[in-house]
Amino acid sequence: MTQSSEPKTVESGRNVSLDIRHIILTNGVPILFLALSITMALVAGLNFTFLLNEVITRLARNSLLVLSLLIPVTAGMGLNFGIVIGAMAGQASVIAVTYWGITGVRGFLLACLLSTPLAAITGWLAGLVLNRAKGREMITSMILGFFANGIYQLIFLFLVGPIIPLKSAAMLLPQGIGVRNTVDLINIAQSLDKIWRPVIGGVRIPVVTLLISFGMCVIIAFLMKTKMGQNLRAVGQDMNIAEVMGIKVDKTRIIAMILSTVIAGWGQLIFLQNIGTLNTYNSHEQVGMFSIAALLVGGASTRRATIFQAVAGVILFHTLFVVSPLAGQRLFGVPQIGEYFRVFVAYGIIAVALALHAWQGRQVRREAIREAMLTE
Repeated sequence: MTQSSEPKTVESGRNVSLDIRHIILTNGVPILFLALSITMALVAGLNFTFLLNEVITRLARNSLLVLSLLIPVTAGMGLNFGIVIGAMAGQASVIAVTYWGITGVRGFLLACLLSTPLAAITGWLAGLVLNRAKGREMITSMILGFFANGIYQLIFLFLVGPIIPLKSAAMLLPQGIGVRNTVDLINIAQSLDKIWRPVIGGVRIPVVTLLISFGMCVIIAFLMKTKMGQNLRAVGQDMNIAEVMGIKVDKTRIIAMILSTVIAGWGQLIFLQNIGTLNTYNSHEQVGMFSIAALLVGGASTRRATIFQAVAGVILFHTLFVVSPLAGQRLFGVPQIGEYFRVFVAYGIIAVALALHAWQGRQVRREAIREAMLTE
């Protein structure tokens, strides 16, 4: 009996070690950044209630921006750096609403209504360009973002005032041409957050904003179960096979870009109403970079991303974003080091995550080959 049970014990032990190794291989990125977050939080010595407040606030205001990346990834278009185009559409609409003086939830909803067609049109144009750059969507979408930023700067720095009428001394630069660098969004500041924000154990929870993010998760999950979602997955897996199946590949990819850009526009509006201030010429610049970093931290890759990974990524990334400056200051004793540390973490995350994903891909393929050889 002892001899017969020993091989089973060895086999089960081998299976357990393989399972653990597989878990580490497939979830290496979130595990790494979870360990980093815990370590830096301990080094920074932050109060847990303060940290929880910050993370919940950031989860509410950043979730929609990260969720806007899921649909292009599913369609095989990679990480959409072009969501900055949607963010600019949201900012243009919020400038108009602020000028008209429409306040509260009504002003926020009007801004969403105005940003939707603008984001849809720019998303459609971006989709047309990306269809001509198949296989190079990520770098192309990044360049598109820079191009759109140039047009945005031209409009709001030179055309507003002399050509586009905006008669508001509080919003225009002193010479009467161009929108001020900073616009106070007092009319819609925290218009969603303040609807219902109970305090539980010293933690403020913006329930309505979180419910909107949850609602978007439900909508995306439902979309993926429809025929459109099946088409998106089919195009993402293999465009040639999808075309043979009768799926209009180019049209499906354009729809993915439109949906991503529109959701990003709404996400930027949620972000701005929480902050309460618009930095006219740079609020949108880091939207794509930080959203993509958060998604990658959650364990997503350029070919596969889920709602759970998006939400987990927002929590992990912004926990690290809160604790890293204080940890840097505590470690090095210089206040400025903390801010440099924050920027280093933000950009380093993308490089490390992409490198780890590439390494994981190779390891998974090796494991698959090894298992195939063992079974033979």
